[in-house]
Formats: sequence, C-alpha cells, structure tokens
Amino acid sequence: MEGRGQQQGPSGVVKVDSSESWDYYVSQSKDQGCPLVAHFSASWCVPSIAMNPVFEDLRTEYPDVLFLAVDVDDVKEVASKMEVKAMPTFLLMRDGAVVDKLVGANPEEIKRRVEDVRSGGGGWRIFLNSFACLV
Repeated sequence: MEGRGQQQGPSGVVKVDSSESWDYYVSQSKDQGCPLVAHFSASWCVPSIAMNPVFEDLRTEYPDVLFLAVDVDDVKEVASKMEVKAMPTFLLMRDGAVVDKLVGANPEEIKRRVEDVRSGGGGWRIFLNSFACLV
C-alpha cells in the first residue's frame, strides 16, 4: 500500500510513512468506529525504543484497536500537526479526534489508557513523566 503505511512484522502495528497515510488511517478508523492509538517516536530516543515491544504487545492484546507507529523524523508534518513535542507520545483517538494523550514511557499507564479508549471511556488528561525525549 504505497503512501498508506506498511505493516511492521507480525505484531500488526502499522508504520505511518507519510501525511497521506496518516490521514487515510485516521479516516478508516473513524469510518469503522475503531479506536486508534498512535505511538510517536524517534530512533534516537531510548524511551521510545523501549516502548516498541510494549506497543506491539498491546496490538496483540487489543486486535479491535488500530495501532500506528509514527517516526517524528520521517513524518515531521504529522508530528507538527499533532503538536508532538516529546517522545514517546501516545495519542488515543476516537471518531477522528484525539481523546487522550500520554507523554513518556509508562507501560502500565498506556495499557490503562488503551483499555479506556477501547471501552468508550477516557477523556482529556495528559501525563508527562521523566522518561521522555524533548524535541
């Protein structure tokens, strides 16, 4: 699917490779009533890298949620549009809108937030911890 992201390995996490693929997956998520969780990361950020296996495990545990991986250096326009200022940043979306945001590497908290957005709960709260890389 050129311009629409690619599957990363067996985990099912979709790598966003362009602004167009971001828009496509957000639109698909909205049209299908499927929650979306996006992991904004950078290859040089150790906390981001540490969260990759956690994110992949979440995708396996919650197959009814769309999980996207966005490298902020590869898709700068999406990171800028979504106001990502530190990595890792996790945006949780429903119906095409951000309903929650988590900044920093916190496996237990992201799992709790995914459960919330999946069940239709959640609301705006931002959690920033010390395990993040600032832009």
